[in-house]
Amino acid sequence: MTNNTTSTFSSSFLNQWGSGKIYVTGLAGFLLTVTFPTTAFIFLASILIYFIQFRSKLKLRKKKASLPPGPVPWPIVGNIPELVTKKPAFRWIEMLMKEMNTDIACIRLGSTHIIPVKCPIIAREFLKKQDAIFASRPITMGTEYSSRGFLSVAVAPWGDQWKKMRRVVASEVINPARLRWLLEKRTDEADNLVRYVYNQCMSSDQVNSPDVNCGGAVVNVRVATRSYSGNVIRKLMFNKRYFGEGRSDGGPGAEEEEHVGALFTVLSLLYAFSISDYIPRLRCLDLDGHEKIMKAATKIVNRYHDTIIDERIKQWRDEENEFRCPMKEPEDLVDVLISLKDNKGKPILSPDEIKAQSADLIYASVDNPSNAVEWAMAEMINQPELLLKAVEEIDRVVGKDRLVQESDFPKLNYVKACAREAFRLHPIAPFNLPHVSNVDTTVAGYFIPKGSHVLLMRTGLGRNPNVWDEPLKFNPERHLNGSTEVELSESELRFISFSTGRRGCVGVSLGSAMTTMLLARLLQGFNWTVPHGESRIDLSESTHDLFLAKALHAHATPRLPAHMYPKN
Repeated sequence: MTNNTTSTFSSSFLNQWGSGKIYVTGLAGFLLTVTFPTTAFIFLASILIYFIQFRSKLKLRKKKASLPPGPVPWPIVGNIPELVTKKPAFRWIEMLMKEMNTDIACIRLGSTHIIPVKCPIIAREFLKKQDAIFASRPITMGTEYSSRGFLSVAVAPWGDQWKKMRRVVASEVINPARLRWLLEKRTDEADNLVRYVYNQCMSSDQVNSPDVNCGGAVVNVRVATRSYSGNVIRKLMFNKRYFGEGRSDGGPGAEEEEHVGALFTVLSLLYAFSISDYIPRLRCLDLDGHEKIMKAATKIVNRYHDTIIDERIKQWRDEENEFRCPMKEPEDLVDVLISLKDNKGKPILSPDEIKAQSADLIYASVDNPSNAVEWAMAEMINQPELLLKAVEEIDRVVGKDRLVQESDFPKLNYVKACAREAFRLHPIAPFNLPHVSNVDTTVAGYFIPKGSHVLLMRTGLGRNPNVWDEPLKFNPERHLNGSTEVELSESELRFISFSTGRRGCVGVSLGSAMTTMLLARLLQGFNWTVPHGESRIDLSESTHDLFLAKALHAHATPRLPAHMYPKN
């Protein structure tokens, strides 16, 4: 189709202009009248000013909306080649940001923008000022497996399913009343921890060891801390310590070791920069082998959980999914999840939702307390004066005629400062769980596109020299502030122990209680020193994660009267 207006204007203009007479109509006629010079000038000037203003606005917009600095991406694949060749990815990102001297960066993987952040001010802008925009989670292979298709609260993307599960967990599962209800179960496992370490100290098979001194022995602290964390959450979820027969000394059996090992494997691959997470068409190839490992690990976890949950559902519900006994009282958190009803008396959660959320709570509880306490113990053994201060506080508050209880925590500020310092200096993971932007926005003057994955760098925040004096030194004193009670959480995001905002950890109280009890009971019950023949604990960090490179082994000697140690 031709443009008749343009044709008419052009022919009229060409035909009449050459004759010296101007007989044109419309826009041409308006301009090319006897006032032609003035009108034309104004018209052309207006167009010129418009384009100047448009270009200025465009430049200004581009200047304000530039992406954060980062490496130049390759076409289509972005920076995936660097991701593959410079492993582990988190150390490459850390070094990249250091070389670029930036607190925020942009790394494109496929079509996804990864936004790592290591400045608390910028972090607060993401998770406080614009929290609603960054309240979703990415779709990844790892989280699909761990949550049975994004059914659980921790990793579900923003939407109705997340809102449903968040409401259930916050109001029915992890609330103050429920935590008080579960106190006895947590205390049982704290007692078992002391019993387990004590039994190792008194074990007859170490009598001839040079490390045995008045009942002392070298203890694998990593096994002890992970066993405690696993035992606590199994007791809370399933009302049992062991899946199998366990061990008479209180230690983990083969089933518990397999279970905890699988849990840590799953956690390591939730957000592991898998290639298929950024180029989904390549998932069938499993180029980095992550899916094979994740599939095997979740199979182990589900094998232990599903049998128990299926049996419990049968106890609570009939074949028509109706409740068998309305007056039945729950004994643990699985019972709580199964027993939840809507306003019509119908079950709120499906069997898959119950299984997914049960696993979600277990994943969230097993790693953070055990890692923080293992690191705290290693650092404190190398600085015996810190151990002494913590033990003196426990003796002053609790004494030696009873074991530490959760009711003592408000007065154990130095112990909590040691745990808090471990969270700061030795976080469980390089990044917090990713936050996904649901719209285009601007943060810290940079353009953050819709769909970006924002990663708060736990190490970058906690070890930031602009925030912390001597950031690489383990110094609990920095967290003591006079009369104020020490909390393990950090609301200002100067480090991350438990995240904040809409997607913040709902189990802060439980995680804090587990961590404080674990550290306090180990310090109260035993004197800890470097093993015989060693001058200090090796604090080297693993190359592929943030754990101690070597599991902590330390010499423990009972320091309380014999009758204070729980018996078999």
